[in-house]
Amino acid sequence: MRERSLPASPNWYCSRCSDVSSSGLLGVGAKNIIYLIDVSASSCRVAGELVGHQDLVSGFSFCQHADQSHLCVSSSNDGSIRLWDSDSRTLVKEHAAHQNPVSAVHWSPADKNLVVSGDEKGIVVCHWYHTGDTASFFPEPRTVFCLTCSPHTWNYVAIGYKDGMIVLIDVSKKGEVLHRLRGHDDEIHSLVWAPLATEGSLNPRPEDGEATNGVSAGEESGCYLASGSKDQTVRIWSTSKGKGVMTLKLPYLKKRGSAVDPSVKERLWLNVHWPKGRPTQLVSSCFSGELLMWDLTKAGKQRWTLFGSAAEGQNHSRIVFNMSSVQLQDGRELLVSTSMDREIKCWDLASLDCCRTLPTLGGFVYALTFSPVGTGCLALGIGDNMIRAWNTLTTQNQYDIRSFWQGIKSKVTALAWHPQKEGSLSFGTDDGKVGIYDVFSNKPPQISSSYHRKTVYTLAWGPPVPPMSFGAAGGKPCYSLYSCAGEGVILQHDPARLSGDATDIDRLIRDTNNIKHKLSPHTDLSWKPDGKVVAIGNEDGCIDVYQAPTLKLLCSIQQHHKIINTLRWHPDLSSPPELHGLLASGSSNAIVYVHDLRSVIENPPESPVVLTEPHRRLCGHTAKITGMAWSPHHQARLVTTSYDGTAQVWDVLEEAAISNYRGHHGYLLSVDWSPVDPDVIWTGGKDFTVQEWNLSKQEFTKPPKGKKSVELKEKMKANPKQQKKKNKKVSGAGAAAPTPPPETNGEAATGGEKAAPGPELSAEDEEDEVSSTSSSVPPAATLETQRKAAAAAKPKDKPDLLKKKKPRSMLPISTSMDHRPKEELLQDCITLASVTHKHAPPAGCVPGRGEHVHLGLFADRSALHHMFEEEEEAHVEAGHYESVVYLRLWSGDLAGALQLATERGELNDHLLSLTPSAGFEVWSRTVEAYVKQLCLQEQYLKAASHLLSLNRVYEAAELLRSHRLYREAIALVKARLPADEPVLKELYTCWAAVLEKDGHFSAAAKCYLAAGASFDAAKVIARKNDVPSLRTAATLARVSGEADLAQSLALRCAKDLAAAQDWVEAQEVLSWQDGLLVHRLHLCVAELLASTLGHSDVISPASCVSSHPWASPGELHIQDRVRDVWEEQFAVSQTSDRHRSATVLLQELRSVESPTPSANIPLRQVLLYSSLHLTRAVLGWLLDDDGLLVKELWQAAAWLRDAGHCSVSAELCRQLFPDGDVRVFSGKYPKTLHVTEEEAEAAASSLQAFISYHRLYAHWWRNAGRLSLSVADEVNGELSAEKLSAPPSRFDKLDFDASPLLSEPHAAAQATQRSVKDIQERLAVMVMWHSRAQGGQPDAATGSPADVGPGSEDKDTFLSLSTKMSNFQKTLSDLPNTIKMYPHPDVLECCLVLLHLGRSSPSPSDSLQQRAKDLLQKHGTSPSFLKASRRFLS
Repeated sequence: MRERSLPASPNWYCSRCSDVSSSGLLGVGAKNIIYLIDVSASSCRVAGELVGHQDLVSGFSFCQHADQSHLCVSSSNDGSIRLWDSDSRTLVKEHAAHQNPVSAVHWSPADKNLVVSGDEKGIVVCHWYHTGDTASFFPEPRTVFCLTCSPHTWNYVAIGYKDGMIVLIDVSKKGEVLHRLRGHDDEIHSLVWAPLATEGSLNPRPEDGEATNGVSAGEESGCYLASGSKDQTVRIWSTSKGKGVMTLKLPYLKKRGSAVDPSVKERLWLNVHWPKGRPTQLVSSCFSGELLMWDLTKAGKQRWTLFGSAAEGQNHSRIVFNMSSVQLQDGRELLVSTSMDREIKCWDLASLDCCRTLPTLGGFVYALTFSPVGTGCLALGIGDNMIRAWNTLTTQNQYDIRSFWQGIKSKVTALAWHPQKEGSLSFGTDDGKVGIYDVFSNKPPQISSSYHRKTVYTLAWGPPVPPMSFGAAGGKPCYSLYSCAGEGVILQHDPARLSGDATDIDRLIRDTNNIKHKLSPHTDLSWKPDGKVVAIGNEDGCIDVYQAPTLKLLCSIQQHHKIINTLRWHPDLSSPPELHGLLASGSSNAIVYVHDLRSVIENPPESPVVLTEPHRRLCGHTAKITGMAWSPHHQARLVTTSYDGTAQVWDVLEEAAISNYRGHHGYLLSVDWSPVDPDVIWTGGKDFTVQEWNLSKQEFTKPPKGKKSVELKEKMKANPKQQKKKNKKVSGAGAAAPTPPPETNGEAATGGEKAAPGPELSAEDEEDEVSSTSSSVPPAATLETQRKAAAAAKPKDKPDLLKKKKPRSMLPISTSMDHRPKEELLQDCITLASVTHKHAPPAGCVPGRGEHVHLGLFADRSALHHMFEEEEEAHVEAGHYESVVYLRLWSGDLAGALQLATERGELNDHLLSLTPSAGFEVWSRTVEAYVKQLCLQEQYLKAASHLLSLNRVYEAAELLRSHRLYREAIALVKARLPADEPVLKELYTCWAAVLEKDGHFSAAAKCYLAAGASFDAAKVIARKNDVPSLRTAATLARVSGEADLAQSLALRCAKDLAAAQDWVEAQEVLSWQDGLLVHRLHLCVAELLASTLGHSDVISPASCVSSHPWASPGELHIQDRVRDVWEEQFAVSQTSDRHRSATVLLQELRSVESPTPSANIPLRQVLLYSSLHLTRAVLGWLLDDDGLLVKELWQAAAWLRDAGHCSVSAELCRQLFPDGDVRVFSGKYPKTLHVTEEEAEAAASSLQAFISYHRLYAHWWRNAGRLSLSVADEVNGELSAEKLSAPPSRFDKLDFDASPLLSEPHAAAQATQRSVKDIQERLAVMVMWHSRAQGGQPDAATGSPADVGPGSEDKDTFLSLSTKMSNFQKTLSDLPNTIKMYPHPDVLECCLVLLHLGRSSPSPSDSLQQRAKDLLQKHGTSPSFLKASRRFLS
């Protein structure tokens, strides 16, 4: 029975891995177990587990129907679906319909028998609980991320996929897809249905989504669906319409003084939950673990409320994965959330405050220890890189736990409280770090400067030993910290000076005891509570006991034969003196030994004694011992933990088992006795849990027996001869009782004691025991406290392995002849004697041949050679050519051995080392053959090295180069050949080409630099085309003397920086290069232009990375500011000379081309191109070239206008000419434009026209509120009778001259262009109609081509229209170039606006209005203008 416990952390990144039943029982999937937690009480309590899955639990859901609320379902990555009874903790049914990992599961709230699951391949399966039937669907070939069954319509299921698609299917119609909901562009993390069955609860506004009105209950049946996605949005969907009705964007909440970066999507898991009875309130997670309550009826910041805002620290600190809610019997509504911060929190939905928190653990519990000073303070060392300090005695919060993670970057494998200093906790980690935490402060830990090379397994506080114990009395530390790690070293740390070097106590041990040999690696240590002696366990199973402070060896305990895992001295407090010398030890075998060392300690011997017999044996565990603790309340009572998955309490003096705890799943690693309750013990283990249990309430008294130990005992009974040999491998129970009694209830009675009654072990229990006892060493990734597992395979095991595989005999025929019958072997002796003593041998007997081949070994040399020939033939037939080679070597035929090895491709280093004895030619020829063989075996480096032995450096380098080992080839050539060797440059060039092709541009550049190709080095770095690469390439080119390339690259880099609004860095890049002054002036103009326009309303202010102080807006015109900045910052003025003169700069800038304006060019690039023309204009101003000035000003405005940014162009004109007069160019420097050439006059006229056009419409829109009529209505013929009859309002008087807008030549040109466009449209319709008529499919809707366009009554033919087109095009070609190059605004449009203004204001003069009417009457021949001008011309 279990009291309190900390469960394993819920699994991450699962859409529904936790759920709560109507009775308040929470189920969470953690690893491959489902933990059941009661959240209805005042504090959370783990009520049990559901065990059975073989892989991670990926989904969990309760049945929400009253009569089946105890049933639940879980899914796993092993592809199984399991249905459980949460009351009895038993498996009800299991389905294996999925062939792939299951990613989501849900028990339908509308049908108590329906369970729906989906897997990673997109398969959706319906499971029927009452019949056991299944049905599979495949709606989409996508990865299912989440799914949810409708609570209102049993057959509707919503599925969310990894790519952002949401599909609504009908499972009653074989998975027919009802709607595909598109809107998210990333993973769907969560789906939830609204609690109401209608869509009338919300009235979404038009800006919230595509729908413009809410759907009332009477209009169409449907239900709202909410979705949370990785794209940082929550969307509300109408399932009746199949479209989104509302989008909620997550707010960026500041936390701990810093804002979350919204671009990092990995930090977000967006879970949503719609509480029952709250149709307008939705709960969602946020970026850093916050929970938000959304009010769907409100807008703006009032829409959401933050959970836990009443007090600091209530929210989760990391992302939230799952939420579920329950209505308790007392009327409160709880929301339960699980998070990456390994905490389960319960929230009161009424107050949005956290009412209770259950911490969980994310790793093995390696260490567990109570403080000897702070009563009830339990420290936990966990494999999730954190330490927990748990005040177990608080009454208000049973889980008062603080976590410590600073300075810890790996698993916490060892802990030890200071014996006297409260709150001082030492820790050791998997990466060899040792430190000390003060758990009552928020300071980071003190870390020892001495690191272990491997995992720290044990920490202990004890009296200091030399050299730390030397010094003045006041300077001696009371306690030193000792650490033992996997490399077998024990270090002594000074807690007051952890920054100093720790000392290895092995040196003191050797010096004191005059030890010359190497000490066995240490694996554990334990100081006796009085500090007089220390016990050290070793890798070889020996335990050495030393006397402090000199560490004189008192005794050596040689009882264990495997690595020592744990040592514990009996406590001295309240125990009789005869128990003070008890030392308990546990190793990698299953027996616990207790040694009585009282006599040795009280009467130290002159020389060390060896103890081979224990004081007590504690037999019962079936696997290695991992931890132990003496009871502080009882005399000689010990608790031990083991790899067999149980904790065992012993009466040591009686060697009796008292109680066995089996509540963990997997092996145990740590244990400690409660300091206040004699009946309570705490254990932790592989299952990520810490459990508190009462020893008096346990059902079992002894550990269970695994299958392995039972089979071993049966073997020993059947074969008693082997018992002595295998005695060391038998488990403790077997060793204690050679004739074991029958197994009962997983226990064996010993010493005539009766076995305790109890139910038999199930098959599952036995399998668990087998897996924990007979399994090999766990994987390195989960190398638990398998203390010193690397040393578990002892060297003494290796010879046994080698004996099993005997080497192949070199003389197999003669060897086999020695295994003939006895009579033949005796006859061989007579035959050999006859041959040796020259007596007549038997007829046909030739030693070394035929039946007497084996006698060649005992006769003369020629017989031996005959035997070798026979053996060689046998080896060749068997394919053992290596043996043939060695036989030839033994016989002295070195050339033959080498020839055979060369032919067979079996040359080796040994044979090659013998070849010099055969002469230089043989050696050289063999080396060449060996090189070819190595190349075939792809050992190119070795082959090149052998070529060097022949002094063939070029061939070796070519060999390496041909196999793309460029680095090694270059190293070889540089080491062996002159620096100016051409092959070196060739190698660098080839390697650079390969690196460049593979995208390793930096490495390729270094090769080019080494080859002297600086130009290529700069070019290859610039290929990355980002700002750092371009800057580096420009600097490299400049340093290398490639001035032109350096300028080109610097200019590219500056343009990219300017596009990113990093003006300071852009100017700095250009300043490094000579000859780029004009481009710096251009960027200066671009920065001033961007700053000026950014502070107006025409463009949104861009996020500027950096800017200069002189770029801030001022009162001067932009051109005056440009001129001032040029003179102050760049020393460019009218009087500048040489490379700063305006003539030289303008000539350089003319070479810079700008592309044709297009609407696809971003505004930032458009501003750069426009500023280029503005720069040229200012240079023309400095040169007093008014013609160039006005043409470039026109180009600057036209670039913006032609790129589709008319409002920006208008603002630029306003900034350049605030008075609206092109002739007045400057306010600071008196400047009046005087242009004489025709083209410049045309540009000035066009620029003035557009300025007047912008001012005309500014005047129009200023008074637009007085007249609800637009010119567009007039032109499009949409003027209604009501608008005509509306009394005109009075307009303000025009404050500018509008006559430049009414240009007769431009009106004629624009009318011709409209006619050409109209004829083109009519010809296109004719061609389309004709092609359809020929295909036999005339389109009645299109009509006859004669019915299209104006003048359809004339029945224009294709020929007549083509003739008209030619005439109009000839008219256009005859127009002056100035009209084509510098167009005006639409003249007829301006006429209509002026006539409208004339009706409401006397400002347009009669002559101006008459001129406008004349132009309309003459050129307004198109139907739209005829209709619009009818009211003015009638």
